[in-house]
Amino acid sequence: MTVKRWAALACCNALGAAMFLSWLFLPAHGFWQPLDDGVFFAFQQLIADSTAFTYFVAFTNLRPFDAIAFLCMLAIYLYHFRKADARGRRWMVAMGLSMMVAVVLAKQCDMLMHFERPSPTKYFIEQGVPALKVSTLTGWPAKDWAGASFPGDHGMMLLIFAAFMLRYFGKKTAAAAMAVAVIFSLPRMMSGAHWMTDVVVGAGSIACVVLSWMLLTPASDRIIACFEKKVPWKKFGRIFADDKP
Repeated sequence: MTVKRWAALACCNALGAAMFLSWLFLPAHGFWQPLDDGVFFAFQQLIADSTAFTYFVAFTNLRPFDAIAFLCMLAIYLYHFRKADARGRRWMVAMGLSMMVAVVLAKQCDMLMHFERPSPTKYFIEQGVPALKVSTLTGWPAKDWAGASFPGDHGMMLLIFAAFMLRYFGKKTAAAAMAVAVIFSLPRMMSGAHWMTDVVVGAGSIACVVLSWMLLTPASDRIIACFEKKVPWKKFGRIFADDKP
């Protein structure tokens, strides 16, 4: 590894630790809580003012809508997969498996730092502060309530995908993947199912640490190489067969 890589690794870990520790140890979450409150009540005001926005938020928080995020990620992945030759397709599947390893590691961190932090709607309603629930306003089974919302695992998975796209496919693909991450992380914050810091601090700090060790070190490349070597590609048909006869 180069000095530049080591410096980037240290910065990512320091950033992740700083975000998490500042949220955890500052009294009443310090400067993060006013930001959380401001984001939540801004969306609450929009919900109160617009029926169309209320239904939009409810729709984007239905379970089937999550499948659209997956399809968007799949479309980005397949764009590169279709252009690859047999060797490239094997590498892409191995890269996808490496990404799953990162997801598992991030999920372990998620489980270790899982706090019983209620979502904004639940928190404020239990505090006697009126809060609008889009599921009640629309009658749709939209996600707008959670007993434990920190960290935001939905946003974390999207960040992992975007980071892998940046590492292996460059800035244009990463920009598309990051757009997917932002667009599909917002609905949970708009409905009050997640605080802003559930994604920014919770998912962001885990992503900074796990992904830096995966992508700024040779770890992911070695995992990919291992999968390329160990997976019995011939059993999966001609799509992975070498182009040579």
